[in-house]
Amino acid sequence: MAAMTKWERVRAALTGQEVDRPPAAFWGHDYAREWTPQGLADATLERARQYDWDFIKVNPRASYYAEAWGNTHKPSGDPARGPLLVAYALKSAADLDRIAALDVQQGPLGEQLQALRLISEALKGEVPFVQTVFSPLTVIGWLAGLDLAAVRRMMRENGKALHSALAAVSETLAAYARASLDAGASGIFFATVDWGTYDTATKEQYDEFGRPYDLPVLAAVAGAEMNVLHVCHRNDMLESLLDYPVAVFNWAAEQTGNPSLAAILKKTQKAVMGGVAVATMSGGTPEQVTAEVREAVAQTEGRRFLLAAGCSIPPQTPEANLHAALAALSSAKDAPSSEEQ
Repeated sequence: MAAMTKWERVRAALTGQEVDRPPAAFWGHDYAREWTPQGLADATLERARQYDWDFIKVNPRASYYAEAWGNTHKPSGDPARGPLLVAYALKSAADLDRIAALDVQQGPLGEQLQALRLISEALKGEVPFVQTVFSPLTVIGWLAGLDLAAVRRMMRENGKALHSALAAVSETLAAYARASLDAGASGIFFATVDWGTYDTATKEQYDEFGRPYDLPVLAAVAGAEMNVLHVCHRNDMLESLLDYPVAVFNWAAEQTGNPSLAAILKKTQKAVMGGVAVATMSGGTPEQVTAEVREAVAQTEGRRFLLAAGCSIPPQTPEANLHAALAALSSAKDAPSSEEQ
């Protein structure tokens, strides 16, 4: 078939139509430049143009949500290491009462919106891009200095105050998600991060403290074409979140306790995104990357599938592996899966 534009390729993949090849993108941090709107925009655009990605997942510093509510972080000075925590806002349950809704046009959130406007202006509508939005429970975890056990204690002992704080964060993130679309984003990349796994929380805990605050954020951007749910880590909760109103699911299918791409396609009419392990991208050979791409395309038959890693790839990821992933798509569609061999 004739070559598609990036938008045509992505839209076809999201809706299960035939594609000339599956759309592809990988993303990672630029720890040195992600501290300013211009730096983040420049780093994002340079990488997208270098590899000619079909879509872009904006990958800002993970700490910026916590910074908006009072955490202090600083650059590590190491190109392979993320921000360093200096001080965190949620030192005890008593601090929950201080978490209020924010003006998303100000502070770190406002800076990120400026980065999105710069990216949108440069892309001129030719490439879909999504902004990373952490779940409200994830933000609370960051505000607690990533002491997830402390947050679970709050669930047990300070549930009312925690619900109030989560509601304020959810209200803010819903407004921020809408503002991201206004700034040009094609959707949001909604990330559960540490909480979308049974290693961190039970289903009952997530149903009470996660889901009710996730859904208003996603509802705020219901009209966007490319909302993504990203579920992290092994033993993930993806199968219990398949009713979330998104267009595509992204997770590390290779990790212990997680479903395969093929298994999820049988349970939903939405698209799947992934196929290559972060460890393979960062530390494997081009031949290993090629094998994983071909397996992913075989599992999905190249329909409702967007090629990516299961999460952010490290800055030191070899260029040869990124080029190999893209090259493998041209011949992967007819390759048999390991289950057929």
